[in-house]
Amino acid sequence: MALSINYPIQQGSRKNQPLCVAESSFRYNNRLSEDTLGAAIKGWAAQRVLYSRTAVSSFSADEFLQAVCDAARQSFPPGIEIDCQADPEKLSNDVAMPLALILNELLTNAVKHGLSGRQEGSVRVRLKRENETFLLSVEDDGPGFDLESAGDKSSGLKIIRALARQLAGRFEVANRPTSRCIVQFGGQ
Repeated sequence: MALSINYPIQQGSRKNQPLCVAESSFRYNNRLSEDTLGAAIKGWAAQRVLYSRTAVSSFSADEFLQAVCDAARQSFPPGIEIDCQADPEKLSNDVAMPLALILNELLTNAVKHGLSGRQEGSVRVRLKRENETFLLSVEDDGPGFDLESAGDKSSGLKIIRALARQLAGRFEVANRPTSRCIVQFGGQ
């Protein structure tokens, strides 16, 4: 069964179109397993959140983060809590789209792998600004993983790395004292 989802791409986000289209083609136009279908629906939900307003060129970081977390939360078991906090900053449309896709992938990984399929648990999401740099972190109580060995096998981590590069940023993983994935990228 092939699933095709169409969503509008605003004029101001032309810079993101090639990677978004490639990611969409990869995820939405291939035969989908149950897990991949869930990821596709979450990605679509984040895009819908971002593009539900007309002529938006920037987003409030805290509202943006909460909207993406709320969209992702809908596909997780009811006992999974997501604590989202962001500094009161603005994110451009060109930053928001790849960041939404990164956050969806990180949340999915945290619940699926970090919480090891448990029906209860919590994931902490933070977006803060330090000088000219933004830091997005997604943290769970799981055992963590080695980015280098996992990255070669995981299409999701490859997408995260590519989207981080699109933001002129980098992706890293810290495993002490909890499992934390961090995407660091420049401001507007």
